[in-house]
Amino acid sequence: MSAVAHPSAAWWRPERPAAPFRARETDEGGRLPLAALILFTGILLLAPQSWLPALAPLRLGMLAAGLAIAAHLADRFVRGRPLATASREIVLAALLAGWAVVTLPFSYWPAGSLGFLLEIFLKAITVFWLIGEVVGTVSRLAALAWSLNLMALPLAVTALRNWAQGVFVPQGVAADVKRIAGYEAPLTGNPNDLALMLNLIFPLGLALFVSTRRPAARLLLGVLLFLDVVAILSTFSRAGFLTLAVSMALFGWRMHQRGRLPWALVALVAVALPLAPSGYLAHMGTITDIQADPTGSAQERWDLLVTAARYVAAHPVVGTGIGMNILAMNDLRGEAWREVHNAYLEYAVELGVPGLALFLALFAGCLRHSSRARRSALGDPAGFRLARLAEGVQVSLIAYGVAALFHPLAYHFHFYYIAGMALGLRAAAARSAAARFAPQPNPSRRRS
Repeated sequence: MSAVAHPSAAWWRPERPAAPFRARETDEGGRLPLAALILFTGILLLAPQSWLPALAPLRLGMLAAGLAIAAHLADRFVRGRPLATASREIVLAALLAGWAVVTLPFSYWPAGSLGFLLEIFLKAITVFWLIGEVVGTVSRLAALAWSLNLMALPLAVTALRNWAQGVFVPQGVAADVKRIAGYEAPLTGNPNDLALMLNLIFPLGLALFVSTRRPAARLLLGVLLFLDVVAILSTFSRAGFLTLAVSMALFGWRMHQRGRLPWALVALVAVALPLAPSGYLAHMGTITDIQADPTGSAQERWDLLVTAARYVAAHPVVGTGIGMNILAMNDLRGEAWREVHNAYLEYAVELGVPGLALFLALFAGCLRHSSRARRSALGDPAGFRLARLAEGVQVSLIAYGVAALFHPLAYHFHFYYIAGMALGLRAAAARSAAARFAPQPNPSRRRS
């Protein structure tokens, strides 16, 4: 268990394990699958084909993902290990996809639902499985967390540059509420999605910050975290603000439980909040008073939520078909082409209550893995870094759970990336426990 520091301990000093951390990782496997996974992550988040259109025909993301899968399966085969690890959460994800297939004939547009299933959802589930298989050690989890935080730098810098240069989305300007353009990539194309991605990476950065003892690394992480916070504020995203507040509150509470005052978080807010754009706090006030929103966005989204809830009540078992809630909203509200901005209702409207129940079971299982990994690591003097990484993944999952109330991103990579890391935590905790209780060699016998 990590040593408990006195509340008056200097907040800028890293938390120290009770004993020097010693890697206890066995059967780690080859490095190529992890390298290919990180390459895929970079292509997914940063979309280099947006800067160099000549790269688009190469399908770099598909090539990197295919390389990661092939390298992983080849590594397992060579080592004589099972090609896939049994997991309740993988089964739940497969059942969710299977239910989407079963409901295809009842879809508003069966061909459209099939395309959505193949192009988006099945890819997200495949990456979910791949991450859980590849990042099953502490060092690999830390490598992916570091990669995500470094990749967040261009996202944050782009947000701040767009604000400084006045690169706003047209509807924001017309509504007299300036919303910056997002980062030109599939997962961050609008300011709300950009804030969501930064919010999901932010807890992983905090976990690395409190578990890293190298001053240079902590300084770099501190800069990255600061830029993330300011960038989230610059998006004017109300969901982003709430999600960030929840993440900071949870991390602050965890630090308090360990006997450390969360002054670093307080300092981060104290420095970043005054840098928020003009009118930011007034816009955030519309969270509790939706009628005060001059853009009409809050009012429209509330109307969409009410309409969606009524649809679910009338169609509790089979919904509109995966990806087709927008067509049902057109039928019920007129052709406005607006989708439900709530991931939970998105599942319920499109896949019925059974689809929502499967997702909630999957979400709860991933949360349970992160919680168990954290508790297991707290009982191991060498498990300090694993405990902090588990904490980061747990907070990131909860952050998604909050953000999902406001985002129409039920089937995309956002959740399934962090959920895959939760499966990796399960494997890392199992390896740590196996090493902890493994028989130790007898020195006297070796001398004889």
